[in-house]
Formats: sequence, structure tokens, C-alpha cells
Amino acid sequence: MEPTPEFKTILPESLVPVTDIDLRSLSEIYDETDIYLSIYMKSAGRSELDSSRSFISSRFRAMEKSLPSDLREPFASAISLVEEAVGSQPWKGERSRVIFACGPLSFLHVYRLGLEVEPLVVLDTSPFLLPLARLRDDYEDYGLLLLDSQESRLFTIRSHILQEEGRSSIDLMNKHKKGGWSQMRFNRLRKGAIKSFLGEVAEDVMGLERVSSMRGLVIAGPGDAKSQLVEMLPPQMKDKVMGMLDVPMGTAPAELMKMGDQVALEKERSLSQKTAADLRSAVLKGQLSAYGTDQVRDALMQGRVNSLVLLNDFVIPGWICEKCQHFQEGRQPESCPHCGGRTSRINVLEELYELAQRTGAQVEVVHEDEFLQSLGGVGAILRY
Repeated sequence: MEPTPEFKTILPESLVPVTDIDLRSLSEIYDETDIYLSIYMKSAGRSELDSSRSFISSRFRAMEKSLPSDLREPFASAISLVEEAVGSQPWKGERSRVIFACGPLSFLHVYRLGLEVEPLVVLDTSPFLLPLARLRDDYEDYGLLLLDSQESRLFTIRSHILQEEGRSSIDLMNKHKKGGWSQMRFNRLRKGAIKSFLGEVAEDVMGLERVSSMRGLVIAGPGDAKSQLVEMLPPQMKDKVMGMLDVPMGTAPAELMKMGDQVALEKERSLSQKTAADLRSAVLKGQLSAYGTDQVRDALMQGRVNSLVLLNDFVIPGWICEKCQHFQEGRQPESCPHCGGRTSRINVLEELYELAQRTGAQVEVVHEDEFLQSLGGVGAILRY
């Protein structure tokens, strides 16, 4: 399917969280010939840019030599389209760049990320999305709350992009007159003020729609205010607390983000491992599951997959028909046995991921799992 006119050119003017990239719409784009160029490049500084440009140039030369004559002109037009995006200087906070282009269709998407990607250049029948899928799985948006008994700051962290959503504070009287009753009365008033303040912070957190839709919340700060706040949250928000960090209020936002990312990443990995364990249980008990590329492909095409489970950095060599889009694992035939169309080599996991995007299935990328590896690197938990 060709991209719609409004989707042909996407050139954001700021760093883009991976969760803002419309992977589903990108997964629906394909052509019968290899005309979509996908570029993943590091761009954090001059040396990385120079290295990336050298790598991209060498890949372009190698690809041009191996292309059939009918693809050389479309390939050249794609190169012309990406020249400015590849050559431009990095923005503040930029660590990498993802570019999708198709010369014949004047299709160009350029995403500057605060996350690092591995260099890659691919020419295929559609944009190559699997590296972005892996990033998205590891770096879902989350909230970070820094607080003590007098002050709070609420941030959202989106793909290593930190944005402060709000702050609040109270002025607690820290001095009091001497005397037993005045001391006791002061302590009661102070505790009441702290409780009221934390209650307001809890309401602020629950009222921020963006946090409620994110992966979870990291709570940081000194002392016991963190635990007191958690106890005030309703069950559904309490379940979103991924971890707590004991840090001073003066901790720099960049350092907070680094520590928060680690907590969020560990939480994501544990959830992925749980999904892999659920798949293992379903397979061993003969419950709703599929494994092997053919079974998983067919279940996805029928809309039966609830969760597609992929092993990270796993490659399953296969082929796809550029005409009818049938794909399967194994050696590439000269022509498609179903329609006679031209075939291309693929990593089958990429095609399975795109199918999952089109059919609304969840995707979990698991970094290590012996059972999933024994299944061939892919499995699915089914809806029915």
C-alpha cells in the first residue's frame, strides 16, 4: 500500500520520542519492488557523524553494485532525497537519526532521537522497522516524581527526553517555642501540613493524564515522604509505581533521568520475561499459543494473536514475494510458488512484527530466554 499524501513527508522540528512514531502506519506501507530506503545512524557528535556517513556511503556503493538495472534509478532518487538529512548537523540532545525514504514516491521521514541506535542501511519493499520496535519496547514513556515533605517536581521521561510537568511546595515552620505542649502542638500541625501537602501531590499525579497512560512512575527523593505518598495512591496508580530512588532533592535532572531509565528498563525486562514465561506455560500445557514462523504468521493474519514474543537480535532468514506479500522461512526461490512474483530475502521477524502492528497484537521483545530460543526465536500467545 502506498502512503497517504499527508504521511509522505514527516520532518519533526524537535527530538522525537519513539512512542510518537506511527509504526502502525509505517508497517502498512509496501511496494512490489525494493524502493524503500531505511537508514539508522549515530549522530551525537562530529566523530560519530563522520563515522556514520562513511558507513552509509560504503553501504550505498555496495548496494548499487548488486541492484538490478530497473532499481538503480529509484535507488539514486532515494539517495538524493536523504542527502540533506544525512549531512545535517546534530541538534541539542540528539544521539541518533532514523530516516525512511522512497524517491519515486517523494516519501521522506526523518526522526532525530535522544536514544542511540546501531548503524544500519536497508533497501526493501517497505520501511525497516524492527530496530525501532526494539527501542520502543525498552523505552516506553514513564513519569518521575521527585519529592520530600515540602517540595515536589513531576517529570515525564520520553525516550531520554525529560520534560517538567509541574512543581509544588509548602512553607513549613521549622522553628518553635520551647515548652512541652507547644512542642507537641507544633509537631501535630507540622505532620498535618505534610499529610495535606502529600495528598495534593497525589492528586496532581492522578490528575495528569499523560502519566496515567504511561508505563509507570518512578518516585525519588530523600526520607519517608516517598513511602507516605505511595500509601495515599489508589490501587490502580499504586500498581504503576515501578520503583523508588533515595536521592537528594538537589539531584540534577540529567542524573535523575539516568537512574529512572535504569529502573524503567529493569521493569520492562521483567515484564518481558513474564510474557516469555506465560508463553512457555501455554506451549507446555497445550493452551492457546503458536510457535514456528508459519504458525505464528498464519495466526497473525487471522487476527488471533494477543502477544507476539520475539527474541532480541535474532535473525530468521527467509523470503517474501514482492507481488502477493507471502513470506516464509527458508531458502529464497527464484519466483513465488503462489503467484510467480519476484522474491526478496528478509529477516522473517521483521515481517512478523509488521503483521502484529497491522492486526493490533502486542509485541514483547525478550533479551534472553532459552525456551524461546528453542522455539526458533518467535512465539505467540493467542486470543482464541
